[in-house]
Amino acid sequence: MQDYNSHNRNSSTGFRSQVGGNRNVGAQFISDNVSQQSAADKKFKELETQYKSNWIKDGADDSINDWAKDSGHFMAEKGLTSSKIRNIYGELKRIQMGGFDREKSSFYLLKAKVAYAYAREDKSKNEGIKLFKKLYDKISEDVDSTDKYNNFCNLIEAILAYHKASMVELGKKDN
Repeated sequence: MQDYNSHNRNSSTGFRSQVGGNRNVGAQFISDNVSQQSAADKKFKELETQYKSNWIKDGADDSINDWAKDSGHFMAEKGLTSSKIRNIYGELKRIQMGGFDREKSSFYLLKAKVAYAYAREDKSKNEGIKLFKKLYDKISEDVDSTDKYNNFCNLIEAILAYHKASMVELGKKDN
């Protein structure tokens, strides 16, 4: 019976196979992954640290405008057009008009529509939709009442308003 070490040696070199044997592969993978993060991932991390859940719980304060402007500008700069999020925004307004308590299930299912809009895009050309999805997923977690939903809608509207202003500022045609 062969022992484990002799069984796993390469017959020509006498050394163990490199398949799964390199201890630095995991560290290299993590290093490569960090350096290959998309611009949207980096921007999301920055915005996530600045995000205040009180904007949803208690309403806007003076810091919300800078945050929404930064978000909207990045999305415009990185390929997000209003037409890509028009259906989502329309559904948000429909839910708001129908009342959050009555339309709660529609709100929870809207996360799937955002995921679908993201999945349909060419991510290499539209980092803006990726940031929108990440922000939507993060912010929507704080919504559990009508007041919070209305504050959520106000924040999304602010982001979209700054997005539209940035599209004009950047001279980009909005489809």
